Amino acid sequence: MEEWSIFLAPYRQAVEELKIKLKGIRKDYQITSQSSPVEFVTSRVKPVQSIIEKASTRNIPYDSLRAQMYDIAGIRIMCQFVDDINVITEHIKSREDMRVIEERDYIENTKESGYRSYHIIIEYPVESVNGKINILAEIQIRTLAMNFWATIEHTLNYKYSGEYPPEIKNRLQNAAEAANLLDKEMSEIREEVQEAQKYFSKKRNI
Repeated sequence: MEEWSIFLAPYRQAVEELKIKLKGIRKDYQITSQSSPVEFVTSRVKPVQSIIEKASTRNIPYDSLRAQMYDIAGIRIMCQFVDDINVITEHIKSREDMRVIEERDYIENTKESGYRSYHIIIEYPVESVNGKINILAEIQIRTLAMNFWATIEHTLNYKYSGEYPPEIKNRLQNAAEAANLLDKEMSEIREEVQEAQKYFSKKRNI
C-alpha cells in the first residue's frame, strides 16, 4: 500500500488544488455581483481497488497508469443551467495553469442509458519535492438535474453491473428525459431565477 500512497500523492494534491481554483470561479463572480455559472465543486481520487479493476478491464499496464488512465483524479462541477456548462468549459480552456487534452460531449451525444454530462480531460502540473509531475485529470461539468440522475444511475449500476432489467432501463431513460425537460424549462426562466437569487442574496446580507 505504501507504493500506492506514493503513486497517488500527486493526484491527491492535484484534486485539492483544482477544487480550490475552480471554486474560485464562483467567488470571482460573486465579488462582481454577477450570477456564477458554478453552483458547487466536488472532487475525488479513484480508490486503489477501482484502479486495479479498470486497469485489468482495459489491459493497462501498471507502469502506464499515469499516461493511460485519465480519471484517477476527478473533479465535478455542478451548475444550475445548461448554458453555464459552455461558460465553464471556455473558462477552463482559457486557463494557463492546465491544458485541455480532450473533450467529450455527452449532452449533444447522449449515452444510450440517458447519461448527460460534459467531460474535459486535462493535463495538470503538480509541484513535488522531486520536481514537476504532469498528471491527467477528468473534469465533469453538469447541471443539478443531470447530476441527480447520474448519481441514481451510478448507484443502480453497482447492483446490476450495467445489465439492467428492461423495466429499470426504461424507467432510467424516462427519468433522463424528464431531467432534460427540467433543464430546458429552467433555462426558459433563467433571468427571472437569477434576479430572484440576487434579491434574496441582498436581503440576506442586510
